[in-house]
Amino acid sequence: NKSSEEHTFEYRPWGKFENLLETEIYKVKKLTVDPGEHLSIQYHKKRSEHWIVVEGVAHVQKNDKNLILSRNESIYLDQKEKHKLWNDESTPLKIVEIQIGDYVEEDDIIRYDDVYDRV
Repeated sequence: NKSSEEHTFEYRPWGKFENLLETEIYKVKKLTVDPGEHLSIQYHKKRSEHWIVVEGVAHVQKNDKNLILSRNESIYLDQKEKHKLWNDESTPLKIVEIQIGDYVEEDDIIRYDDVYDRV
């Protein structure tokens, strides 16, 4: 039973994420984006995502639109929608991310552009 495992942290060049809850068809994570850091422009073939800002200010690119989200605001990202998240503020950005789909693993990331030169 994956949901009974301890919470796991994974560190990334932009910060870290913590897996809070995981099942076969959805996953809940907390992302911490360090000040001045960016996630790559990407999309997912097999999942949608909901992002809820819990601390800080999120700068989001969704397809060709740029948005700014404050605490308690959220955004929905459908499968195959290009998106990017970054933190232009001086304090950490914390997001709760809910992934829903037939497959919710880390290898379902198609990157267009990555400041950290990941594939």
